[in-house]
Amino acid sequence: MSLPACPKCQSTYTYEDGSGLIICPECAYEFSLAELEENAANQAVKDAVGNILEDGDSVTIIKDLQVKGMPKPIKKGTKVKSIRLVDPDANNGHDIEAKVDGFGSMGLKSSVVKKS
Repeated sequence: MSLPACPKCQSTYTYEDGSGLIICPECAYEFSLAELEENAANQAVKDAVGNILEDGDSVTIIKDLQVKGMPKPIKKGTKVKSIRLVDPDANNGHDIEAKVDGFGSMGLKSSVVKKS
Protein backbone atom coordinates (compact mmCIF):
# COMPACT_ATOMS: atom_id res chain seq x y z
CA MET A 1 0.00 0.00 0.00
CA SER A 2 1.30 3.42 -0.93
CA LEU A 3 1.06 6.03 1.81
CA PRO A 4 -0.02 9.59 0.99
CA ALA A 5 2.35 12.54 1.05
CA CYS A 6 2.39 14.77 4.11
CA PRO A 7 -0.41 17.40 3.85
CA LYS A 8 1.78 20.03 5.56
CA CYS A 9 5.15 19.77 3.79
CA GLN A 10 4.28 17.42 0.87
CA SER A 11 7.09 15.03 1.83
CA THR A 12 6.73 11.56 0.30
CA TYR A 13 8.71 9.87 3.09
CA THR A 14 5.74 9.23 5.38
CA TYR A 15 5.44 6.04 7.41
CA GLU A 16 2.75 4.37 9.49
CA ASP A 17 3.21 3.67 13.19
CA GLY A 18 1.52 0.84 15.10
CA SER A 19 -1.49 2.92 16.20
CA GLY A 20 -2.74 3.71 12.68
CA LEU A 21 -1.28 7.21 12.45
CA ILE A 22 0.85 8.29 9.52
CA ILE A 23 3.93 10.29 10.48
CA CYS A 24 6.08 12.64 8.44
CA PRO A 25 9.76 12.37 9.44
CA GLU A 26 10.60 15.77 7.93
CA CYS A 27 8.11 18.00 9.78
CA ALA A 28 6.90 15.55 12.49
CA TYR A 29 3.26 16.01 11.48
CA GLU A 30 0.94 13.14 12.47
CA PHE A 31 -2.30 12.43 10.61
CA SER A 32 -4.68 9.59 9.78
CA LEU A 33 -6.24 8.48 6.49
CA ALA A 34 -9.70 9.27 7.87
CA GLU A 35 -8.57 12.83 8.63
CA LEU A 36 -7.29 13.25 5.05
CA GLU A 37 -10.57 11.98 3.57
CA GLU A 38 -12.60 14.29 5.82
CA ASN A 39 -10.51 17.31 4.81
CA ALA A 40 -10.84 16.41 1.13
CA ALA A 41 -14.63 16.17 1.49
CA ASN A 42 -14.79 19.56 3.23
CA GLN A 43 -12.70 21.19 0.50
CA ALA A 44 -14.89 19.89 -2.33
CA VAL A 45 -16.60 22.60 -4.35
CA LYS A 46 -20.38 22.41 -3.92
CA ASP A 47 -23.13 24.15 -5.84
CA ALA A 48 -25.97 26.18 -4.30
CA VAL A 49 -27.95 23.04 -3.35
CA GLY A 50 -25.00 20.99 -2.06
CA ASN A 51 -24.05 18.85 -5.07
CA ILE A 52 -20.31 18.28 -5.46
CA LEU A 53 -18.95 19.87 -8.65
CA GLU A 54 -16.13 18.48 -10.78
CA ASP A 55 -14.20 19.69 -13.81
CA GLY A 56 -16.25 19.28 -16.99
CA ASP A 57 -19.67 19.41 -15.32
CA SER A 58 -22.53 21.44 -16.76
CA VAL A 59 -24.27 23.94 -14.48
CA THR A 60 -27.25 26.31 -14.60
CA ILE A 61 -27.18 29.89 -13.28
CA ILE A 62 -29.81 30.21 -10.51
CA LYS A 63 -30.19 34.01 -10.43
CA ASP A 64 -29.64 37.01 -12.70
CA LEU A 65 -26.00 38.16 -12.54
CA GLN A 66 -24.91 41.69 -13.36
CA VAL A 67 -21.60 41.78 -15.27
CA LYS A 68 -19.39 44.87 -15.23
CA GLY A 69 -19.16 46.51 -18.64
CA MET A 70 -22.09 44.58 -20.09
CA PRO A 71 -25.45 46.20 -20.84
CA LYS A 72 -27.48 43.15 -19.84
CA PRO A 73 -27.19 40.59 -17.02
CA ILE A 74 -26.64 36.87 -17.33
CA LYS A 75 -30.18 35.55 -17.02
CA LYS A 76 -31.39 32.98 -14.52
CA GLY A 77 -31.53 29.55 -16.16
CA THR A 78 -28.54 30.09 -18.46
CA LYS A 79 -26.74 26.78 -19.00
CA VAL A 80 -22.95 26.70 -18.79
CA LYS A 81 -21.11 23.66 -20.13
CA SER A 82 -17.69 22.24 -19.29
CA ILE A 83 -16.76 24.21 -16.18
CA ARG A 84 -13.25 24.25 -14.73
CA LEU A 85 -12.66 24.44 -10.97
CA VAL A 86 -9.99 26.90 -9.83
CA ASP A 87 -8.54 28.16 -6.55
CA PRO A 88 -10.90 30.83 -5.15
CA ASP A 89 -8.08 32.59 -3.29
CA ALA A 90 -6.31 33.33 -6.57
CA ASN A 91 -9.49 34.39 -8.43
CA ASN A 92 -11.24 36.96 -6.20
CA GLY A 93 -13.49 34.35 -4.59
CA HIS A 94 -14.61 32.80 -7.87
CA ASP A 95 -14.10 29.04 -7.79
CA ILE A 96 -15.39 28.23 -11.30
CA GLU A 97 -14.07 29.33 -14.68
CA ALA A 98 -16.34 28.85 -17.68
CA LYS A 99 -17.37 30.25 -21.03
CA VAL A 100 -20.86 31.71 -20.87
CA ASP A 101 -22.63 32.08 -24.22
CA GLY A 102 -22.86 35.75 -25.18
CA PHE A 103 -20.46 36.85 -22.41
CA GLY A 104 -17.23 34.90 -22.99
CA SER A 105 -14.86 33.42 -20.44
CA MET A 106 -15.47 34.46 -16.84
CA GLY A 107 -15.26 33.43 -13.21
CA LEU A 108 -18.36 32.29 -11.33
CA LYS A 109 -19.03 31.52 -7.69
CA SER A 110 -20.36 28.06 -6.91
CA SER A 111 -23.09 29.65 -4.76
CA VAL A 112 -24.89 30.98 -7.87
CA VAL A 113 -24.96 27.77 -9.90
CA LYS A 114 -26.78 24.43 -9.78
CA LYS A 115 -25.43 21.22 -11.29
CA SER A 116 -27.37 20.22 -14.45
